[in-house]
Amino acid sequence: MSTEITDNAEQSRYEIRLDGELAGFVAYEPGEGTVALVHTEVDPAFGGRGVGGSLARGVLDDLRARNLSAVPVCPFIKKWIEKHPDYQDVVAA
Repeated sequence: MSTEITDNAEQSRYEIRLDGELAGFVAYEPGEGTVALVHTEVDPAFGGRGVGGSLARGVLDDLRARNLSAVPVCPFIKKWIEKHPDYQDVVAA
């Protein structure tokens, strides 16, 4: 199964696709040097497969690579970061 995470800037969201099919997204609001992660949604058809976690990791990896800080507003993203302290460096101070 191929997994692709892309930044759909036109819709202000990161999307995850599994074998080309949209499985979920993280909506965001860009700021100056930051990106507020406001909502995560995974299609119920893909539930229980770790799609949300893969999406969170992909989003945060992209922000880190772009030297941007995350402002986790979404409860799912907040919890995911708590469980993965190696991503604390991406969180805005």
